[in-house]
Amino acid sequence: MLDGTTTEIKPREALRINPAKTCQPIGAMYAALGINGCMPHSHGSQGCCAYHRSHLTRHFKEPVVATSSSFTEGASVFGGLANMTQALSNIFTIYNPKVVAVHTTCLSEVIGDDIPMMIKKATEEGIIPEGKVVIHANTPSFVGSHVTGFANMVTGMVKYLSESSGKTEPQLKADAQLNLIPGFIDPADMRELKRIVHEMGVKTVMFPDTSGVLDLPQDGRYRMFPSGGATVAAIKSAGDSVGTIALGHFASHPAATELDEKCNVPCALLELPYGLTNTDRLIHAIRNHGGVEVPSSLGEERGRLLDAISDMHQYFHGKRVAIAGDPDHVIALTQFLVELDMKPAYVITGSPGNHFENRVKELLVDHAPNAVVLQNSDLFALHQWIKNEPVDLIIGNTYSKYISRVENIPFVRFGFPVLDRMGHRYFPSVGYMGALRLMEKINDALLDHQDRECPEENFELVQ
Repeated sequence: MLDGTTTEIKPREALRINPAKTCQPIGAMYAALGINGCMPHSHGSQGCCAYHRSHLTRHFKEPVVATSSSFTEGASVFGGLANMTQALSNIFTIYNPKVVAVHTTCLSEVIGDDIPMMIKKATEEGIIPEGKVVIHANTPSFVGSHVTGFANMVTGMVKYLSESSGKTEPQLKADAQLNLIPGFIDPADMRELKRIVHEMGVKTVMFPDTSGVLDLPQDGRYRMFPSGGATVAAIKSAGDSVGTIALGHFASHPAATELDEKCNVPCALLELPYGLTNTDRLIHAIRNHGGVEVPSSLGEERGRLLDAISDMHQYFHGKRVAIAGDPDHVIALTQFLVELDMKPAYVITGSPGNHFENRVKELLVDHAPNAVVLQNSDLFALHQWIKNEPVDLIIGNTYSKYISRVENIPFVRFGFPVLDRMGHRYFPSVGYMGALRLMEKINDALLDHQDRECPEENFELVQ
């Protein structure tokens, strides 16, 4: 279907073809699912909510629940107050969640609906029951991306829920609780992060937390509100933590900064722990904030990763790679590819933000100074660059497979969304063990392609 992509590259400013992103509400909906007993609510039309639910369901292979204000022509003209009021009444009467997390859509943003006023009015009228919570985030689809929506909802959690109880500094140090904002990653990755901090013996509040929500075991029972997710009490207590570790500039840093300003909780702003260096930085930050030593078990995991990098170096060295995906994912993955001595040639994200270009260029200044690095880009541009100067490997979400097929280039699925494979739900990509899995996927893709394409006389039993 992409055979018609031309090699002639023309300037485009107002047009995106096969954008490497989706809209804000999807990220907000995913973040909301990381709160225990939470019902995400889309303040807009039913069609928006249906698309966002189906997209998340296809990635996680789990039923994603959400409600909608069900805008019609009347609400589009006169505003959605009546729709929101009726929706909240129905939600608490029928589903009885602990939390409703409201996110906006293009339509409600364009008409200027005042969500805080609506929540306040519903509270005063007794529509929101005692002990229940409604939070919100503004997530217009015409600005940013799904990563922006995720960040806005996590920041909303801090604004509405996190608070400082006024504990003294000695009391805070005695509790030694650490906040961990994981970024837009899969439940398997969140579960791995919790394993790492548990290994280090640090009391941690992680929010959002979709492990135990979107990776449930099959036991024959459906639970609309699973036992997983960060509790409201835990998120409230984040204001009394000794520090916050925020993973990912775009998805997590805004919430960590908000928590610092609101509750005076110092924050360490890190990149996602893909690969050796970024995981080292995470371990170092946990050690410093938690006042603990690194256990030998994590040292052994690190040693196994180093051993694998040494053993497999011959297969990775000098391979040209095209990377597309969410900015936080791509930045951290670029760092890992440099550690593997690969050569990122094209590095793009669909999300806007100058930090992406600046940081990736900083990582590649000595290793691949001629790499094309672009924010707010799309897969059509990536395909054109590859047609003009091919690469050895493509790493990206499922939408990148069309380029891989047409150009006959090895392809590793990574990031969001992955709609046609299942491993991301169960096997982490973060940490030392996640880095080993990423290496395995990359190595398998390269060697499988070599086995398929090499002449008969070069088809070897051992590569």
